[in-house]
Amino acid sequence: MCIIFFKFDPRPASKNAYRLILAANRDEFYNRPSKAADFWGASNEILSGLDLELGKEGGSWLGISKRGKLAAITNYMEGRPNPDAQGRGFLVSHYLMDKDQDSYSYLKKVSSEGHLYNGFNLITAEFKAKQDIVCYYGNRGSPEPIHLNPGIYGLSNSLLDTPWKKLLKGKQHFTSVVSDQTLSCDGLVQELLSVLNNEELNTPDPIQETQGDGYSKSMIQALSAVCVRSPHYGTRSEPSSLTRYHFSLPPLCVHWW
Repeated sequence: MCIIFFKFDPRPASKNAYRLILAANRDEFYNRPSKAADFWGASNEILSGLDLELGKEGGSWLGISKRGKLAAITNYMEGRPNPDAQGRGFLVSHYLMDKDQDSYSYLKKVSSEGHLYNGFNLITAEFKAKQDIVCYYGNRGSPEPIHLNPGIYGLSNSLLDTPWKKLLKGKQHFTSVVSDQTLSCDGLVQELLSVLNNEELNTPDPIQETQGDGYSKSMIQALSAVCVRSPHYGTRSEPSSLTRYHFSLPPLCVHWW
């Protein structure tokens, strides 16, 4: 389980505004091995964390490349996933490494193989000098990927912008933050972290609970928060362990925490 909020604004009115602002939590079992975000791949051009779970090594959940490609994935809440399904994290890594397919073509290919995976939502994007593109595909929704229009979006463990309470509240908070033009870069980051660190439970939530078949009541309750806390599973992207990366890739300037 994870949660992502993002604002896509390919041609912002202010020259100092950001074309993409994305804030995300990764939720996972605490004992699942992983590598913190760092550069890897050919010429160290990809920045992401990496899964180190046996059989899933090299998968990721969020990453960007110096060629202007970005990918992010969340799981779709299902109580009884197929243990033999392919690793979803490779969908992120493979896109970031692919030098031939654009974001939509890649998702089109993925959609033809969606049945091989447990439920997921995948965002792919390209940022270029003359055009920015963000696309979305969820294998429990429409059979075709879609191009996203400029706007503010929320994605948790159902389909894009499904109105779970935690998504609605988090998106409202995120929207308020990214709309505040008085914030400095560091101020923006701190406010976004406050969005992601919200441990408030959003129960009862009948819409979320309809997807929770197979989950205990206590786990459903824990998963109703933007920042998930439970004894063995929860949000792994801790502010105390964040590292700041700053790099330029014409025409982008990337800040990563």
